[in-house]
Formats: sequence, C-alpha cells, structure tokens
Amino acid sequence: MSDSSEASLPAFRRLSYSVGHFLNDLCASMWFTYLLVFYHSVLGFQNTYAGVLLLVGQIADGVSTPLIGYESDKSPGCGSYGKRKTWHLVGTISVLVSFPFIFNQCLGCDLDTPQWVSLTYFTPFIVIFQFGWAATQISHLSLIPELVTCEHEKVELTAYRYAFTVIANITVYAVAWLMFHFQTQEGDDPAITENLGPVDIPVFRGLSLTVVGIGALFSLLFHLGTREKGARPRREEEGSSPGEQQPLLNNTTVSPPTSLLQWKHWLRQPSFYQVALLYMSTRLIVNLSQTYISMYLTYTLLLPKKYIATIPLVMFLSGFASSFIMKPLSKLIGKCITYFLGLLLVLAFSCWVLLDTHMGEKVYGAAVLLGVGSATILVMSLAMTAELIGDQTQSGAFVYGAMSFTDKVANGLGVMIIQTLHPCRTMVCCPGCVWYYHYIMVIVTGGVAVLAALSLCTILIWPIKIVHYLPEVTGLMGSDTEDSESSEQPSVN
Repeated sequence: MSDSSEASLPAFRRLSYSVGHFLNDLCASMWFTYLLVFYHSVLGFQNTYAGVLLLVGQIADGVSTPLIGYESDKSPGCGSYGKRKTWHLVGTISVLVSFPFIFNQCLGCDLDTPQWVSLTYFTPFIVIFQFGWAATQISHLSLIPELVTCEHEKVELTAYRYAFTVIANITVYAVAWLMFHFQTQEGDDPAITENLGPVDIPVFRGLSLTVVGIGALFSLLFHLGTREKGARPRREEEGSSPGEQQPLLNNTTVSPPTSLLQWKHWLRQPSFYQVALLYMSTRLIVNLSQTYISMYLTYTLLLPKKYIATIPLVMFLSGFASSFIMKPLSKLIGKCITYFLGLLLVLAFSCWVLLDTHMGEKVYGAAVLLGVGSATILVMSLAMTAELIGDQTQSGAFVYGAMSFTDKVANGLGVMIIQTLHPCRTMVCCPGCVWYYHYIMVIVTGGVAVLAALSLCTILIWPIKIVHYLPEVTGLMGSDTEDSESSEQPSVN
C-alpha cells in the first residue's frame, strides 16, 4: 500500500485530531500573553517574583516533558484505549483542575499578605498545570507519525493543528477584548479604561473559566473522534518485527528491516540535535514575543489596555490566514526555504520596531508581519520534527519531549534574565520601561532569528537523516557494538 493511501484520513478524524490540543492552546495563550501582566500589573508582584513564577512553570514543564515522553512510549495505556490517548486524558484532567486558580487572587490573601506567601500558594497549581500541559502536548504530537506516513500529509496535519492553535488564540483575545470593553462601559474613570490594576482581577478570572469550559468541550470531541493505532507498536515492543509478516526467504542482507530506535539511540543522532536547536530557536521567537508584546504595548507605546487583546488578535488572525498556504508552498519550494521566508518576516518586524520608536497605530502592520512569520516557522519546525521521527513512532514521544524540554527551559531562563535585568525595582513602571521593552522586542525576535537561521543552515548543509547502527548478535558476538552503519536521508530542501 502506498504512503498516500495509508496516510489518508477521513475529514472527521482530521478534525477531531486537530482540536485535541485546543485546551492547551487556550491556556498557553493566556499563560504566555497575560501571566506577567496579571502578576505584575494586576496583582502587584515585583518583576522578579513574576519571573520566578513563569520560570517555575517552564522548568516543571521542561522536566515533565521528556519523562512523560519516555513513559508514553513505554506504557501500554489503559486497555485498548491507546497509550497516547491515555496520557492525553491524564493531562487534560490536570489542566482543568489547576488552571482557574492561576489567574485568580490568592484565596485568603489581602493587601497586607507578603508576596512570598502568594508565591508559595500559586506554585503547586502552576506545577500541576504544567505537568498536565506537557502530557497533553506530547501525547498529541506523538500521534502525528502514527496517524499519517506521507511527509506532505504530516505537514498538512500539522498545519491543521496550528490552524486550531490560532483559533484558540483568537478566541482568548476576542473574549479578553469583550471583557475589557464591557468593563469600560461601567464608568469613564481612566483608571478603569486605560490602566491595568486590581480592578481587572474579575476580568482575568472570568477569562480563565471561559478558557477551561471551551477547552473541555473540544477535548471531549478529540477523545470521541480519534482512534489510535496502538496494536502495531505493542507487537514491535514484544519482539515481533515487520519482517515476520513478510516471506521467509526475503533477501534481508540487501534490504534489512528498519531497526527500532529507543530513547537512548536518539542521543547518538546528529540530526536530533540539529532539529532540537531549530525547534528551540523557533519557540523562543514565538513565545517570548508573545510574552512581552503586552508589556511593549503598555509601557513603551503607552497604548490603552484594550490593545493587549487587539494586537495579539491581529497577529494570530494573520497566522491563521497563512496556515492554509503552507502545505502547497512547502511542497513547491521545500520546508527549509518556507521556514527561511518566515524568518525574513520576523526580521522585518524586528527592524520596524527598532527604527520606529513611536509606532502608534502602525503597530497593527508590524503585528501582521510577526503573526505570519511566527506561524510559518512554527509549522515548519514541527513538520521537520515529524520528518525526523519518520516511522520511529515507538519512541516519537521522547523526541517531542526532548525538543520541548530545551524549549521550555530556554524560555523560562530567558524570561527570568529579562525580569532580573529590568531597570525598575518597584511595582510601578519607571521611565526605564520605555526603552527596556523596546529593545527586548527587538532582541527576542531579530536576535533569536539569527540563531534560528544558523541552525537552519546546518540542516541545509547536513540534511535530516537517521543513522542506523547495526548491532552484532548478542550471545554470539557479545554486546551491541557499532560495526556498521546505514542511513535513511529524506529530502528537506
């Protein structure tokens, strides 16, 4: 059977898979866009304390991700339900029970409560949320190579997945805008209509509850409509190989069966580190720009607080529109060149921000560049990761987990460094905020884009491939040794 026929999925199954990450995307949108704003500008946390909370979450996510990836590959799951869907369910429940507490005031706390007490209160909820988020993310990503085998179908499924990521972000920002809009109707006090403060606690609480409610419905659709192919990996783990289903007299010396890579084997693959660096750079651009765009709008451009909803909304609407042309474009010019085009748009945004210090309403145009560029590089980096895994689906969750580990830790450390170097030591922003967030937006987009371009160059020079180390026969020739190599080298140009 051809790859295309094996990879073909009914429309409903594509839809049900695509919405499986919707709850995560809704929560991630609030986490990266509004966490620092909520804890610093609304609850009044110091810059470093707000950064510590985000760092704790990123480290918890980063540590959980590879461990969950390993266990997801190893565990059989709950009966016939499938190991990926089982972990997805565990993660979904963890997110649902913890997330509403993160964007709410500390229960029992008041204005006289020390900030370290509130810090201790929020930490367990953040850890549980990030564990659940990681479990859902890894199990969902690991299903892509199991559901489809054709490379372009993987790109298409990844693009559909990202399209719903964009829809999730649009939903969050649209609801946030509506809540801010209705809030301003209650009075003409500039403290309410223009500036963020404790008066906005009900807005963020209502937004988090809305996110959890909508996400739960889409998670239910995923579990009802997605069928996991759990039988094939299980037979392989128990010792059967694809060759056992072929005639006994096949010439295996000419074309041996593809050896199965376990987690430790990936650490010996050069392409594993190439893709990891590219994925980490991509996530740094996407997540850090999303994290600090609200600070840039509020403290550098001095725009009303409604802009922290409308500008991200424009960014993700642009990304949503571009996601539909990624499959034909990548098929025409290749994933690497498509990724490079996305980087050029990100660099254009960075240069615009650097040169125009009083952007004002023109920030909408810059937001379009950043939205399209971020969407392009994110989809292409995920497609390259799926290509790296190929048919090694039995350890695919570990690969996604390891990629995500570098991403989460790098993002957390990046935010902590930025918050520590902040020139203002008080709760109220000082004049240093104006130039500080201006250059932060330049660095987290243009500066990291240079690193992403360098990692892309390594893939263009040394294309993605898997090197198979053929072991000697255990018991006759001793333990596994690397006596020969063979490689599969798919085209990525």
